[in-house]
Amino acid sequence: MSSAAEPISTLVERWLSQDKDPKTRAQIQALADANDTEALEALLRHPIEFGTAGLRARMEAGYSRLNQLTVITASQGLAAYVAENVTGACERGVVVGHDHRYNSDVFAQLTVRAFLDAGYRVYFYPGIGLTPEVPFAVKFLKAACGVMVTASHNPKDDNGYKVYWENGAQIKPPLDVGIARSIQQHSEPRNWSVEGVENDPKVDDVTERMMNEYFKAAEHLVADRAANAATELRYVYTAMHGVGAPFAARILDTFGLPPYVAVPEQIAADPDFPTVSFPNPEEKGALDMAKALADTQGIELVVANDPDADRFAAAEKQADGTWHSFTGDQLGSIFAAAVLEMARTDQVPTEKLAMVNSTVSSRMLEAMAAKEGFKYADTLTGFKWMANELAALQKDGYFVGFGYEEAIGYMIHDQVLDKDGVTAMGVFVQLAARLHKQGRRVHDYLEDQYAKYGFFVSSNSYVISNDPKKTTEIFSRIRFGPTQPESGDVERTELARATDVLRYPKSIGGFPVSYIRDLTVGFEMRDVDIQDVKISVAEDQFVPTFPVDHGAHMITFETRNGGRLTMRTSGTEPKLKYYLEVRSPSNDRAAAARDLDVMSTAVLEELIQASKNGLL
Repeated sequence: MSSAAEPISTLVERWLSQDKDPKTRAQIQALADANDTEALEALLRHPIEFGTAGLRARMEAGYSRLNQLTVITASQGLAAYVAENVTGACERGVVVGHDHRYNSDVFAQLTVRAFLDAGYRVYFYPGIGLTPEVPFAVKFLKAACGVMVTASHNPKDDNGYKVYWENGAQIKPPLDVGIARSIQQHSEPRNWSVEGVENDPKVDDVTERMMNEYFKAAEHLVADRAANAATELRYVYTAMHGVGAPFAARILDTFGLPPYVAVPEQIAADPDFPTVSFPNPEEKGALDMAKALADTQGIELVVANDPDADRFAAAEKQADGTWHSFTGDQLGSIFAAAVLEMARTDQVPTEKLAMVNSTVSSRMLEAMAAKEGFKYADTLTGFKWMANELAALQKDGYFVGFGYEEAIGYMIHDQVLDKDGVTAMGVFVQLAARLHKQGRRVHDYLEDQYAKYGFFVSSNSYVISNDPKKTTEIFSRIRFGPTQPESGDVERTELARATDVLRYPKSIGGFPVSYIRDLTVGFEMRDVDIQDVKISVAEDQFVPTFPVDHGAHMITFETRNGGRLTMRTSGTEPKLKYYLEVRSPSNDRAAAARDLDVMSTAVLEELIQASKNGLL
């Protein structure tokens, strides 16, 4: 474990004494020989920390990166923590899977080895697989925890270590803090050998069994298999060089749907991701190759998974010949309406149906719940929060029909408490097939929802901010006005609670603010009237219902024109993200679009001051 007081030479010596991977040893040795102190500091000084339900970093040498040594120590610490906190953990076992990225198989095998050494039974997927298979197996097998080695849609040089708790959901605080502490206590790597791990008597290859159960459990989502089989709908599919192709093919067969037309250059799992600069279906241009193939074959629908197949995206050609790429929120509204239909067909009482989305996602789901009568909840950003909320609702007797966030993550399979792009694809194509028979498009179905629940238009984007101090100054000015606490550090908000005064903006783009929630300082106020009011940070009656995190920035505003804005910092990238939506209950689209445009400009120029601060 490194310390700020230790010289870099001590950290180099420690790394070289611990690391048995020739490649990463050579990297540190070469930097030491070149006396590249700056690079060594970046790699060795600050150990990798648990973030979004586990670890994610670039694959290279050093305590701050993902490599064999950090995977071993993470697994040792996790195994010890789970054994101490989950009853019968070793007998219940751990589920381990991995994707197709470089080193994923070795990282998974090292994870298995660490858990075996700790006395665990291990349920293993030795071949490349999709992320949803791990949370499904944790829940189905009643395992103590699960680990999926994947970096999802990150660049090719990254990898990750995603952790699931005994309920099948991603870990959330304070579990991450406890696991991090345990990793520190088990930071000396004990066993580097992966030879024979798959043949160990305590290792159970569950691939065939769990995949059969996974697709069997998804059968309740099939509306009419015969009708699905009779459809004349054609559609193009891209796996984005990921693992999704065989699983997508099998879910379509489960639904009785015709097979996809594959984008040949992108259908095979390839860790180099050769045809995309960033393997994320959300990115501009990511679906261009699929659309081009569809154009040549007269096909009007494109569907996609991200590399680990936990996300889903779609685009549809419209009557005028243009392609409409559905936003994450639009797909969320489409899925929610489809799930509501299926639940009613299956005679699930509406009041026992539950749906959840994240606070940065569209409020259309909330409007739908208010009108239709199902249970609705919103959560903090990330599926670790939504999945745990859904797990609690499931325990309370609700049928957890749907959960989503705007970053094209959808949970439709009630036995997978995480994003699942494969079952999302089955439900989406099934809906498209039904609409195709009626001579309608999926976009027409979206229009039906706008007619019922009001029009929602959004603009989600970000600016790159590589200077954390500059980012904090931006948020501090939003909170405190031009007169800010000294230094503007996030930590100052706790130290100055009794003396500082909050001076949030009175309006955004000229539209009066009606609601404020600041999860950094710990403040929430409804029915806001702050035209002449200055609020002390210490006024405890304004404590928010969501958990407060003084180490990250997140502020939400609502305005009296139906606008909602959330600004936050990313936990994994140097980004200041903002999510803006305007609702028109009367379906006045022109007015909503005008308001959105005005507010978007205000966010960038008045709040973030992007031009003034030199941010892209």
